[in-house]
Amino acid sequence: MSDGFEETPGEAETPRRQRLAYPFEVEPEPGSGQAVEVAPGVLWLRQPLGGSLGFINVWALADGEGWAIVDTGMATKDTSAAWKAAFVGALEGRPVTRVIVTHLHPDHVGLAGWLTRRFDCRLWMTRLEYFQCRMLVADTGREAPEDGVRFFHAAGWDDDAIDNYKTRFGGFGRAVHALPDSYRRMTDGETFRIGEHDWTVVTGQGHSPDHACLWSPSLGLLISGDQVLPKISSNVSVFPTEPDADPLADWLTSLAKVKAAVPDEVLVLPAHNAPFRGLHARIDQLIAGHERGLSRLKGKLEEPRRAVDTFGALFARPIGPDLLGMATGEALAHLNCLIARGQAVREVDEAGVGWYRAV
Repeated sequence: MSDGFEETPGEAETPRRQRLAYPFEVEPEPGSGQAVEVAPGVLWLRQPLGGSLGFINVWALADGEGWAIVDTGMATKDTSAAWKAAFVGALEGRPVTRVIVTHLHPDHVGLAGWLTRRFDCRLWMTRLEYFQCRMLVADTGREAPEDGVRFFHAAGWDDDAIDNYKTRFGGFGRAVHALPDSYRRMTDGETFRIGEHDWTVVTGQGHSPDHACLWSPSLGLLISGDQVLPKISSNVSVFPTEPDADPLADWLTSLAKVKAAVPDEVLVLPAHNAPFRGLHARIDQLIAGHERGLSRLKGKLEEPRRAVDTFGALFARPIGPDLLGMATGEALAHLNCLIARGQAVREVDEAGVGWYRAV
């Protein structure tokens, strides 16, 4: 019932970071059709995005006579034009053999259907990501559901904010080209070959239902999608479809899982920012940042508060209408985590608004 987002509004307190290493001095220009080779047969391209992120990193992996593409960018005219430039530029006229999508958010899956149809190739996703994406796309053209209205009312939204939610509802599908009607399912722990190298799937939850990272031991690479980003933290939200979920616990568990499964010395290829080294240090930073946020949030709950009253404990920037949905989802994720840990309770007043307090 709500779209996914990539970036949190920013932590209220910037963590002290260990130094990460960024080995590439040259970065591809978004939308140029040109690429930087990060390893033999592995090309780094950037596709344009609107908003503060600016671009998404996508990857082309040599696959026989063609290229396996990992992530696609959003379904926009600018992005499709950028791919057309890449077909004759960096990809040298060789065909796309398969399209691999890390997760369902529009900047990752948006042009998957366009690419698979253009080259008559398969879409590879995890099962939950594929079917959740189909579900969200199906909301396009519907009126906002009452469950969603009650959800945001309970979080403390006013009438103007709820009217804006109703107006914008269903926007997810407008950024996603129609998915193919079949796909090739990826599963956690499976290994498959792309060209001359094996890649192992390492899944994570919290940012999306079953996000796939790809690890190649022979190349020393981890395509991390949004699971591990070097300079920003992926949004972890509760949505109206599952209001009692605890995605933050899933996210923290998944980060620890990636750390245990993938060696520290890999070169990390993230969806945003630049490739980096320092995987384990960055995972530690992300976990510690959320734990600090939970601690600050608990301190703010000495008096009962609505979800919208807790933003100051979690985010550094002011929360305006453009960030309200993302910030609310993230705040609820932290609040539900405190409840699951037995550190907070939620009580609903006669108006249907939820109030949270520490215990």
